[in-house]
Amino acid sequence: MLDLGKNQFSPPVSPAGEFTAGSLLERLSVHESKRLIFSYEGRDVLPGYHVTEVKDAVFNAIDCGGNPEQWRETFIQLWDVPSENGEGHMPVDRFLAIMRKVREQLPFDAGAKLTFEVSDGQSAIKLFRAESFLADDETVSVRLLRRPASCKPRDRWLEPEKAKSCCSGA
Repeated sequence: MLDLGKNQFSPPVSPAGEFTAGSLLERLSVHESKRLIFSYEGRDVLPGYHVTEVKDAVFNAIDCGGNPEQWRETFIQLWDVPSENGEGHMPVDRFLAIMRKVREQLPFDAGAKLTFEVSDGQSAIKLFRAESFLADDETVSVRLLRRPASCKPRDRWLEPEKAKSCCSGA
């Protein structure tokens, strides 16, 4: 298992520079007794947050260059609400138990792209990716950043002539 040490940000581990579900769960597994806090848009989730859904999806698409695309993605939906009983943030071991239960009924690809859907129940769901991981003596913080749109052909450019195929509709 990974030893992150005290107050050490851990970088993402996938080739795309993002945490996968498997890499996040692996890193959490050595911190089971701590509280898990997700942060987004400059603030922490409220202590009563819930994991309301975990989804496994396979996407088939055509990108703006006319190229077929296929990928697998795991979605973890967080409901950002206050605590009803005054408890603190969810313990890591509870989050891991939720994910184990999900995995028993819905085997997901541990290496799949990981997206967090976050809403307070009033605002529309916003999409995030796990950007960094910070562990100290009592808590684990996972910083979430907005998941931006991208142009896959542009992202794959290896040669200048590939730039001409982006968004051409041909």
